[in-house]
Order: sequence, then structure tokens, then C-alpha cells
Amino acid sequence: MSILARLRCVTVDVTGTLMAYKGELGDYYCMAAKAAGHPCPDYKRVHEGFKLAYRDMAKKYPCFGFGAKMPNIVWWKTCVRDSFVRAGYEYDEETFEKIFRRIYASFGSSAPYTVFPDSRPFLRWLRGKGVKVGLVSNAEYRYPDVILPAMGINEGSEWDFGVFSGLEGVEKPNPKIYEIALERAGNIKPEETLHIGDSMRKDYEPAKSIGMHALLLDRFKTPDADEWRKSGAVVLPDLEATQEWLSSEKSSW
Repeated sequence: MSILARLRCVTVDVTGTLMAYKGELGDYYCMAAKAAGHPCPDYKRVHEGFKLAYRDMAKKYPCFGFGAKMPNIVWWKTCVRDSFVRAGYEYDEETFEKIFRRIYASFGSSAPYTVFPDSRPFLRWLRGKGVKVGLVSNAEYRYPDVILPAMGINEGSEWDFGVFSGLEGVEKPNPKIYEIALERAGNIKPEETLHIGDSMRKDYEPAKSIGMHALLLDRFKTPDADEWRKSGAVVLPDLEATQEWLSSEKSSW
């Protein structure tokens, strides 16, 4: 019997698993600054500034401000402003508003993302086999409503249900987000569910901790993959290989 025959549900991570960011963060910050009549900020400084600003916002106001009832746009405005300040750029309020609106609109569209070519076929294949498909992602509310549809990953054709941290108030690696996924799937048992992701800490370990099966994708040949394998994890290069592995009667956990 193949592994797929033993599964009733498969949950999948989004960023790094189904799709990835396209280009560099600095590209979008540069275009926004130029559109407001200002020089292009330094890419490296903006990138470092964003990493620090995002980390601080995620710590103070996790799940994109869910618990603090902070509107999504306010969370991102604070984060973007702090990114520029940390990078050494300060703008007057009118200028910053123009820059921010362009950045916020860009990341709420399909522009900064690319879908891996095997993503849609894999999700449709699973659903065609009668398996429920859920998305589990540390993402804000625009993902299910705007971004995923813009990328052609639609509820009803590619996935059945979604659990997004900005809408749930809980985020990976908290195992609770996987418990929510099982409930949303119709209280399917964890041993009948597989989670696919690209992070040992956020995907594999918390899913396994509640009794789910899990495997990891190594799309970018990360050095960590060797350690993942040594720990006993199934590690595959992409979703095409995952489909073959799930279908094989020789595969095992």
C-alpha cells in the first residue's frame, strides 16, 4: 500500500514550499522611493533594517498585530517606517505615505512572488485523489483573499481550507496552529495527516509533536538538509519528487 492510501489530509506550508519571493526587497523599496521623487535607498542597508524591524514587530505584536487588534496596514506601516529609519532614511509624513502605499500595494499583489511550477499540479493531484488539502502559513490576511488567488492558487481548486497566523492569532512553530488545521479538516486524526514544509523548526517538529506525519522540501539545497536527514526526516527536492514518493509502495516513514 502506498503512503498516500493511508492519508486523508495533507497540509502544506506556503512560502518556500509552494511559492517564493522574486527579486530582492530593495527592488520594491527602491521603486517606491523613486516614484516619490527620491533616490534609491541602499539595498543592503534596507535589507538589514527590514530584518531588524520585522523581528521587533513580530515580537511586540505577533501574528501581524492580531492580539493587539492592530490593523494589518498599521502593523506594516510601522514595520516599513522602522526599516527605513534603521537603514538611515527618514522622510516627511507626506513622502513616507506615498512610499509606503506603493510598497504595501506591491506586496499585496502577485508582483513580488513566483509560484514553483510543480505546486498547482501537486495540489490538484492530491485533491483528485480525494485527499483534503490545507494551507498552514505564518501569513497575513491578504494571502488567502488576494495574494494566493492572484498567483492562481485558489480555494476550491488547489486547496480546501487554510490556517493563516494573521487570522488565527497563533503562528508556527506553536503546535496549536496544526491542531487548528486538524479541526478545520473535519477533526481528521493526526496519524492520517501529512504536513509538508521547508523548516525543521516551524514545520517538521511541531507537526510531528502532535502525531502528524511530516516531510521537508529542500528546494534551495540548504546545508541544513544533511542534518534534517540525520535526524530521521524525509527530505525531498520538490513536490514532483514528493508525488512520486507518496505514490510508491516502496516508500516508508
